[in-house]
Amino acid sequence: MNHYRKANILGVAVDVTNYDSAVKKVLSLIKEDEHHYICVASTQDIIIAQRDVKFKRIVNNADLVTADGWPVVWAMELSGMEQRGRVTGPDLMLEVCKESINKRYSHYFFGGAPGVPELLSKKPGQKYPGLIVKGAFSPPFKEIITQESEEILKMLNSSKADILWIGLSTPKQQYWIESNLDKINIPVVFAVGAAFDFHSGRIKRAPVWMQKYGLEWFYRLCQEPKRLWKRYFIFLPKFAFLFAGQLLKLKHYDIEK
Repeated sequence: MNHYRKANILGVAVDVTNYDSAVKKVLSLIKEDEHHYICVASTQDIIIAQRDVKFKRIVNNADLVTADGWPVVWAMELSGMEQRGRVTGPDLMLEVCKESINKRYSHYFFGGAPGVPELLSKKPGQKYPGLIVKGAFSPPFKEIITQESEEILKMLNSSKADILWIGLSTPKQQYWIESNLDKINIPVVFAVGAAFDFHSGRIKRAPVWMQKYGLEWFYRLCQEPKRLWKRYFIFLPKFAFLFAGQLLKLKHYDIEK
């Protein structure tokens, strides 16, 4: 499967890829003398992109955007793309960590609630002995003032990590990347959101069978109904409605960069 093919889903460019190709892409970017960032695309991300042009452009300019939800996968398949499954942030994160060990690539975990990135920095290392973790930090949830931003960037750059994992909320994590990418001396920055909560153990992930059959949303909704009800009862129907219009060619969506 060629990860350079992209599907146009409501104006958001989503790569046609699988875990193997995505991991190879991430690791290959580390060797390049440039700044790179990677995003995942869920229905929430694509709906946010409909009303937030800046957010859409940030996602569309990413080096890799993977299908993080089953509705996105189904939309890609209906568009004629050979996308055979999700490439989720949490699972891709573990695959990259595993494959980075032999190459001696290092990681930094940035985001999450207080204590979460520190806990996260230990968990993958327990699962994958030999994983190199250069640091972990939970930034303040308030707006970061200039002095704090400079101190945070200095801390991140001094780590000399190869991959910076960002676990902030959407679209905050994408805005942060866009504002700071050129100031970060870390080759690859990856926005993974909920992966921090899952892999730190703060939130239990749905059983594999529920993930396989597209029921992970229901499991998560039962865990956090107040926070997630809008995502599943407003964003999902809106996504289905808008994509039906695109599929029936009632409306055209441009990929804006």
